[in-house]
Amino acid sequence: MKLSEIMASKQGRDLALSMLRTLPRLALNNIRNNPGANKPSKRGRGQHGGNKHGAGNKGSGQRQNFLRIGYETGNNPFYLRFSREPYYKGHHLRREYPPLSLQQLQLYIDTNRVDSSKPIDLVSIINTGLYDLKVEWKHAGVHLTDEGADNFKAKVNIEVQWASEPVIAAIERNGGTITTAYYDTHCLHAIKDIDRFFTTGEPIPRRLLPPTDCLEYYMSAETRGYLANPEEISRERLVLSQKYGYELPKIEDDPNYKMLVQRKDPRQLFYGLEPGWVVSLKDKAILKPKADYLKEFYSS
Repeated sequence: MKLSEIMASKQGRDLALSMLRTLPRLALNNIRNNPGANKPSKRGRGQHGGNKHGAGNKGSGQRQNFLRIGYETGNNPFYLRFSREPYYKGHHLRREYPPLSLQQLQLYIDTNRVDSSKPIDLVSIINTGLYDLKVEWKHAGVHLTDEGADNFKAKVNIEVQWASEPVIAAIERNGGTITTAYYDTHCLHAIKDIDRFFTTGEPIPRRLLPPTDCLEYYMSAETRGYLANPEEISRERLVLSQKYGYELPKIEDDPNYKMLVQRKDPRQLFYGLEPGWVVSLKDKAILKPKADYLKEFYSS
């Protein structure tokens, strides 16, 4: 072998080794079949030679007479064969509360989605753009869950629609306050899209009182209802701290005391805005009712 051939083979070997160093390793995701290995499937002739046009043989299938859901061609249908379950009575009218965990709430605060230096209510939670409230699905507000209660460190004044005892303890342990409040359907439609509601030119509605099936919940001091007696709430705060074994912070000595005890009126929908006012975003003005009967209606 000549010297030139030896040098050429050496260069080719070095080139091949350098390519192996840069190319990815051989794996199932970077190989392909040999040419002609994959043959496209051909359409078969069919059983009837195409004279049925894919509709089958006689009957409702061929005539495309689609049967209604639940019909069993004359048999006693499934929903009639079994006895009626009273648990599902009125299920289409039941209120639902989409969950929001304490872990998510802490994340909202850490990422400045929610301002913890101001009272937090359903409006501020919806304005984050991360909480989806669908009134047409009978959603009635926020259900604050205890997921991430051990890692929740924020001191907040929050208003939700449903909360359990561990959630209340986790918030009050940090020196915060919590209130459970009810919103009727008309108010929820206004809260869902505030910009759209204000552009309609309608007055801010007054919040209705809760119905009888949840009136006891929102009047109870144990659940921190917005219709409960404040003295009973102070007593229940102390009882809950003794039950869970933490020292109850004195919110009276807190520099943010005014923010922590700030509450809405039971008829009020937005902080700083009274029922009956009309907000004009275009003119940046607030129109207040002047007639006595309107003042009496919205203040009652």
